[in-house]
Amino acid sequence: QVQLVESGGGLVQAGGSLRLSCAVFGRTFSSMGWFRQVPGKEREFVAAINWGSGNTRYSDSMKGRFTISRDRAKNTVYLQMNSLKPEDTAVYYCAAAKWRSIASTTREYDAWGEGTQVTVSS
Repeated sequence: QVQLVESGGGLVQAGGSLRLSCAVFGRTFSSMGWFRQVPGKEREFVAAINWGSGNTRYSDSMKGRFTISRDRAKNTVYLQMNSLKPEDTAVYYCAAAKWRSIASTTREYDAWGEGTQVTVSS
């Protein structure tokens, strides 16, 4: 059974940093990604990484502040978030795609974690 388990969310002041982790259980995937969602809005793409090559893709609004990486030995993907802003407050979701080399839309992903809350205070 496939399971994605996020951790690392919390409360941080504006300008601070957080690192999210997503441990993958059950199988490996072609592409891993991070999305975020605030109440009343659609889930938004943040970043993605190809599990094999390590190639990455970012949302333009987060490029330069966020970094996605993976540790193949630990079957874990990370999202390092720096220079956080109050508008980064959201529930952050880890996602896994079986067949896409690198995916940036929700419909391309096959498995999802339950999410971790990130709150940035001003």
